[in-house]
Amino acid sequence: LKAIIFTSSNAIKYLDTKLIDKKIICFCVGSSTEKKALSIGFQNVISAEGNVGNLKELILQNFNPSTGKLLYVSGEIISSELDKDLSTKGYKVERIITYSVKPIENLDLKFVEKLKLNMPNIVYVYSQNSALSFLKLIKNHKLSDFWMDTNLMCISEKVSSVLNEIKWKKIFIFSPGEEEFLLYKI
Repeated sequence: LKAIIFTSSNAIKYLDTKLIDKKIICFCVGSSTEKKALSIGFQNVISAEGNVGNLKELILQNFNPSTGKLLYVSGEIISSELDKDLSTKGYKVERIITYSVKPIENLDLKFVEKLKLNMPNIVYVYSQNSALSFLKLIKNHKLSDFWMDTNLMCISEKVSSVLNEIKWKKIFIFSPGEEEFLLYKI
């Protein structure tokens, strides 16, 4: 094992790292994942600043396939098959799953009634999977017509496209770390 790839801070959180050399190269998808890796003692951390496409490029530029095996640590649901993409480029990649996510299927009815009376100004959505779960909740609770004064903030076009059928005040696409700067545009 010559390097580790982390695509979320949760992937690190649920990994038993006691026996892993903390000097190994760690490729992280973004700054929060990088911070988590550093906080548990990894010393050689490289961050792609927020998306899997950038992470893949970072690995291609900084890690020679002949150097050895990569360990890809992720959640069960992934937005991109990074391990397969790297394998087609000659990399030896082993993927391990450290966590899975079970979406909330229903909301408390008292909460739904309070929500209808005081809808949020902003909703942030960070993954396609979250967008799909959110859309399902909206439909299950017949909340589709309540978002016209809410700004939708999505981490990518792919994520926002899931929620396009809902009428929003405005939809913003942001890069990780830019969330607070969008507040000034509202």
